[in-house]
Amino acid sequence: MPIKIFKTLGISIVIIVISFFSVRYYIYNAGKRDIQSEDTAFAVSSKAIVTEFTSNTAASNKKYLEKPIAVSGIVTSVSDKEVILDNSVNCNFLTASNSLKKDQKVTIKGRVVGYDDLLGEVRLDQCNLFK
Repeated sequence: MPIKIFKTLGISIVIIVISFFSVRYYIYNAGKRDIQSEDTAFAVSSKAIVTEFTSNTAASNKKYLEKPIAVSGIVTSVSDKEVILDNSVNCNFLTASNSLKKDQKVTIKGRVVGYDDLLGEVRLDQCNLFK
């Protein structure tokens, strides 16, 4: 009788572990979106979006969060895969962009991932130059 209990318990543990890793794999790999192929939900300037987030973060999160937007502004910093517009919009590119230069006016498309109220920055990921 005890061997049957241990066998059942062992099989149950194996099933739980396999289920856990299957769900984890799905969450991290199957849910990826291709932001560049989606239509932009909004086109705004970097200063306008920061003003919106500063004045009402909750409403701005509801409006912009997880949506593809086009943000225009002047490049103030470029480092590897990170570009900052007007010292207030942090754009993380999928690949390093060698064509961007400081003080260049650009429009960048990306997904809004949040607002960092400590630094006063709107954060975008999956960014690319918007044409």
